[in-house]
Amino acid sequence: MLGVGLAISALYELVEWWAALIGGERADAFLGAQGDHWDTQWDMFLALLGAASALLLLSRLHDRQIATVEETSHV
Repeated sequence: MLGVGLAISALYELVEWWAALIGGERADAFLGAQGDHWDTQWDMFLALLGAASALLLLSRLHDRQIATVEETSHV
């Protein structure tokens, strides 16, 4: 699941990069990096933290919901 979050984040960063290549100087308004050379890395790191947090906070709820569905489907 962490890989999915990072893959989506990487895809978005690639779209930003392609927009920068196509847009030239106008791309600065789209990117919003505000001069931060580490913007891409920060974005992907925060996506990793978000995915890990979601796994930690929601995995038990997910397991309970699956168990409930399995119990009701056997009836």
